[in-house]
Amino acid sequence: MTTTTRSSAKEHGDSAIDGAPPASKAQPGSKHKVEEGAQSPEAKRPKKSDEKEQKTIEETIGGSEQTEQETQDKQQDQEERAGGTKKEDAGNSAKEADTTSAVEAREDADVIPSSILEKGVIYFFFRGRVGIDEPSDVNEIARSYIILRPIARDAKLGSGPLDDAGNSRVCVVPKKVLPKTGKDRWISFVEKTGASFEKLKEEFLKSNDYETKTAGTRHSPAATPVAEGVYAITSTGKNSHLAYILTLPDKLGEVQKEIGLKEKGSFIISTRNPQYEPPKNARLPKGPEYPKELLDEFRSLRWAPTQPSHLDYVNTQFLLVGESSGLDNALEPQKKDEKEGKKEPAEELEQLEEEDTRRMEDLGSDDSARIFADLQADAGEYPQLPTTF
Repeated sequence: MTTTTRSSAKEHGDSAIDGAPPASKAQPGSKHKVEEGAQSPEAKRPKKSDEKEQKTIEETIGGSEQTEQETQDKQQDQEERAGGTKKEDAGNSAKEADTTSAVEAREDADVIPSSILEKGVIYFFFRGRVGIDEPSDVNEIARSYIILRPIARDAKLGSGPLDDAGNSRVCVVPKKVLPKTGKDRWISFVEKTGASFEKLKEEFLKSNDYETKTAGTRHSPAATPVAEGVYAITSTGKNSHLAYILTLPDKLGEVQKEIGLKEKGSFIISTRNPQYEPPKNARLPKGPEYPKELLDEFRSLRWAPTQPSHLDYVNTQFLLVGESSGLDNALEPQKKDEKEGKKEPAEELEQLEEEDTRRMEDLGSDDSARIFADLQADAGEYPQLPTTF
C-alpha cells in the first residue's frame, strides 16, 4: 500500500465560519483560540420521528448479508478471542490527553436547522482478515468500521485535538464496503458506545494475538485508518440520514473509492426493532438493552428512522442504504426552518468541515499522524492511511 501526505488545507469559500452569523465573514485560514478547561457539551436528545407506518424489509436484504455459517464462524472467533491471551503492546504509550478542547460554544446557535439531530467528527477504518496486516484488495478486508464522535448541536470546532469526552461509538459494517446506491442495503451494528480514547486504543485500534482450540495462535491486525471528516444525522420527516463530508485525505485514492467513500456522501439509516426476530443471516448473540420508553417509540414498526439515542446501545442493528444523490436528500431544507430563518443544513455541515480542515492541519505532518493525534494515540504504533492497495 502507499500512503498520502496532506500538504495544505482546503481552500475556503465565503460561507460563514467560526460560529458567526451567516451575514458575517471570517478570514480564510484563521485559527480558533482554544478555551482553557472547556468541556464538550453532550449531544441533545432528538425528537421522535413523525413516521407512522413502514413496510417490512427483511426479505429485501437477505441476499446482501453474510451467510449464517460465516456469521457463526465470526461469533466463534470472537468467543475464542475473549478467552485468549492478548499480545502486549510494543513501543511507547500514547501521549496524555490535552486539558483543552477543540469543541467550543458558538453565538449563533439559534440558526441551527432542526433537521440536524446530531453532528460531530467521523472516522472510517478497516481491519484486515486474520493474519493479513496489509490487504492487497477489498477481499482481504475482514470488516469496515465507522467511529462517531458527537459534539453538541450548538458547538463549533476550534483548534487542536478533540478532548476525550468518553462518548465515541464504534459501528461495524460486516459487508467490508459501504453501500453506494439504493440497491445496496447493509445491516450494520453498534459494537462500542460511550468509549473513551483509551478504550479505543486498548479494545479497537491495536492488533491482537490470541489462541484458538482448532488453529492455534491467530493474529488479528491493527485497525487501518481510511478517512476522517464531519457528519450529521438528519431527519427529513420520513427518513433519517447519516451525511458526511471528508476532510482527510484531501483527495480520494483507490482504497477510499473501493471502500465506497465519496468526498460528500450519505446513507438512509434505519434502526431495527429488537422486539421482532432478526433476519437469519444477521443475528447477534445478544440484542440491545433498550429501556421501555425507547422500545415504545418503535410502536409496531419493524424498522424506524434512526435517532441518535438508538446508537448509544451496544448491539443496536441499523440498516444503511446507499444514496447516489450525494447530500441532496439528506440535507434538504425543511419548510419550517426556512420560515424561521434557520441556516440550510448543507451550509451548517460545510461550515463544520471548514472548521475541521483548519483544525486537522495543525495536528501532524501527514494524514495518519493527524487522525491518530485526534484520537490521542501514537501514529507510529498503527498502520498508515493507505490510498492504493
